[in-house]
Amino acid sequence: MKVTIERAALLRALGHVHRVVERRTTIPILANVLIEATAGELLLKATDLDLEITERAAADVTQEGATTLPAHTLYDITRKLPEGAQVSLEETGEQGQLTLRSGRSRFQLQTLPQSDFPEVTSGEFGHKFSLPPAELKRLIDKTQFAISSEETRYYLNGIFIHVADIEGRSLLRAVATDGHRLARLELPAPEGSIGMPGVILPRKAVGEIQRLIEDAQGDVTVEVSANKMRFAFGEALLTTKLIDGTFPDYGRVIPSGNNKRLTVERDMFAKAVDRVSTISSERGRAVKLAVSEGKVVLSVTNPDQGSAVEELEADYDSEPIDIGFSSKYLLDIVNQLDSDTALFLLADPGSPTLIQDRDGASALYVLMPMRV
Repeated sequence: MKVTIERAALLRALGHVHRVVERRTTIPILANVLIEATAGELLLKATDLDLEITERAAADVTQEGATTLPAHTLYDITRKLPEGAQVSLEETGEQGQLTLRSGRSRFQLQTLPQSDFPEVTSGEFGHKFSLPPAELKRLIDKTQFAISSEETRYYLNGIFIHVADIEGRSLLRAVATDGHRLARLELPAPEGSIGMPGVILPRKAVGEIQRLIEDAQGDVTVEVSANKMRFAFGEALLTTKLIDGTFPDYGRVIPSGNNKRLTVERDMFAKAVDRVSTISSERGRAVKLAVSEGKVVLSVTNPDQGSAVEELEADYDSEPIDIGFSSKYLLDIVNQLDSDTALFLLADPGSPTLIQDRDGASALYVLMPMRV
C-alpha cells in the first residue's frame, strides 16, 4: 500500500473514527484503525465490537492495499503535524511495518493484518428514513441528559426511539429516563419510519452521533433493524448494536390529571434555583418551592451552612402547594426549554410534575419530587 493524503482530510476522518477505540483493551486488534486504500480514496474504520465508524477521505493512491495501525498513536501524530502538510503512508518490505512521512518527519509504525480486523455490524436493515441534522440533533440533545447510568437497569442506559400513532398522526418519539426524571421529544414521523421496531440507542452511540452531527452537511440517513441502527453523515457511517432489552411503559408515569398550573419566566427561575442551591448540601441538593397566588418562593435549608430564600413573580391561581425537587435535575430540565417561560403542571407534593415550554409542546419532561 502506498498513499498520499492531505493532513486536514486525514485528521478529520481520524477525529471521527478514533474516539470509538478504547484506550485500554485486552484485544490488540481493537486498539487499531483499519485503513484501506482504493482508487482515489482512503477508507478508515474503527470498532469496539458494539459500535463501528467508517469514513472515506480523498487521497492519491499509488498502490492499493489495506492494513491496521494503532488508532490513538496515528491520530496524535497527524494532529501534531503542521497545517497544510501532506502525509504519505507506505507499507515497507518488512512485514508488520508501515512508514508515515510528512515533510522531514518519519515514523515507523507497527501494523496488524487486515484479516484480523472484526466485521461486527453487517446485516440487513428493514427500515430507512432521512432526517435533517437539526431535527436529529434536537431529538438527541433534548433527551440524552435523562439517560440512566445505573448498570443494573441496563435497558435505561440509552434513548428509546419508536414511532407512536397518536390520534391518527404518526410521531417519531425519543424517550429517556433514569427513574427520577423523564424526557420525551416527538416530531412528525419521516417517510420510511412507519412500522420500525422500537429500539434503545446506547449511550456511547448517542455521544458519537452528537459529535458527527456537528460536521453533517446534508440530511442524515437512518437505517434500523431489530438489533442494529446505522447513521450516514455524508462520508461518515456509524453503525451500532442496540440495547437488547424492553424499555418500560413510560406512558404510565406521565401524569394526565395535574391541574395546578404554574408559569414562571424561565431564565429568571433557573438563575434563582442556581443561587439558592449554593447553600444546599452536596448529598441532597434539594430546593423547596412554596407556590401561592402570584408568586413562588424558593428556599433551601442546610443545618451546617444556613439557609437561602428567593421570591419570584409567577402566574398561579390554584391553592397553595409546597413541593421539593433536586436542584440539579430541575436545572437540567429548565435549561432544555426553548421558550422564555416554563410551565409546571402540579398535582400534590408526592406526585410527579410535568414541565413544558407551553401546552402541546413537542418536548415534555417529568420530574419526581423530593421530600424537603
